[in-house]
Formats: sequence, C-alpha cells, structure tokens
Amino acid sequence: MSDQPRRLVLASQSPARLGLLRQAGFAPEVIVSGFDEDKVTAPTPAELALALAEAKASVVAARPEARGALVIGCDSVLELDGQALGKPADAEEATARWKAMRGRAGVLQTGHCVRDTAAGTYASATASTVVRFGEPSDEEIAAYVASGEPLHVAGAFTLDGRSAPFIDGIEGDHGNVIGLSLPLLRRLLGRLGVSVTQLWA
Repeated sequence: MSDQPRRLVLASQSPARLGLLRQAGFAPEVIVSGFDEDKVTAPTPAELALALAEAKASVVAARPEARGALVIGCDSVLELDGQALGKPADAEEATARWKAMRGRAGVLQTGHCVRDTAAGTYASATASTVVRFGEPSDEEIAAYVASGEPLHVAGAFTLDGRSAPFIDGIEGDHGNVIGLSLPLLRRLLGRLGVSVTQLWA
C-alpha cells in the first residue's frame, strides 16, 4: 500500500465546503457535478438533501478524472414548516424568506455521500442542525439582501457571513450549517474502511 494519501474530490463548487475541508487538514480537488437539481424530488427535506448529495457524488464519481478517488457530494436545504428551502430565486424571495424565518427555528438538513471509486462502494447519510433565527428589523433584512449574499446559500443565510449576527444559536454541528459535517464525514469514511487521518495532506 502506498504512503500517498488517497485523492479526495469535492463534488461541489461551494467555497464554504472547500474551506471546511482545508481547515480540517484535507487537500481536496474540486470537480463540479453540473447536475440539474430540479430533476430530484423526495418526500421530506432530509431525504431531498440526501438524494441530491448522492446524485452529485454519482455524477462526479463516473467521470474519468475522478478514477481512484474518494468523492464527496453534499447538498443542503433548510426545513421550515415541512418545506425544503434551497437558494432563493431572487431578492424578493430572500426578503420574504427572512421575514418568515425571524424569531423562529428551522432545521438545516445536509445530505452527505462519499463514493470510493476504487472499491465501487459508497456511504451516505443526512446531518440535521436546528437553527434559531434572531429578529432582524426590516431595514437589516433589506441591507442583508442588498449585499447579495443570501442569493448564493441554502436557506438564504450562512453562519460564516453577514447573516451571522441574525442567528441566535444552533443545536448540533455548526459545520453542517456552513455546508459539511466533519463528524458525519468521518463516520461515513469509517464505513468505507478509510480513516480521516489517512487523508490529511
């Protein structure tokens, strides 16, 4: 067996997910799936997040440039009133969403799928984190939406950006809210017989 760490491929263009992996000692390559997310439906937000993560990982794992690599696919949705909320379509939707969320709690569901292209195996699961939203004023919401940030993130918010002051607290893994649960990733890799320490760069 080689002393070289296994190649790790992130099937996502999310800079937040890439940043989390790098901070944890990994050096993943990025191959964007280009998968049409509108094709996927599921009975619950948690199952939708998982189905999307599995689809992204599968698309990238099938590519020649991913041969031999461990491919990580993730997808996040915010569950509020039983609905799955992804990235808002426009500023108007982002504004309405924040007015609906303030003073309430939602559940950030992130599907994770790891595919071992060398072994032809995979493991997947969803991580759930409760997010308690503060009560930003209409003026604060308008300023946040005008920044453009909520249009690029699931649920129209992020813990590591301008909306952080509007989040009162979370119950669960903060990385999951940013886009990837490192503890869940460790468990999924373990199911595939891979230790995270073998993947440190």
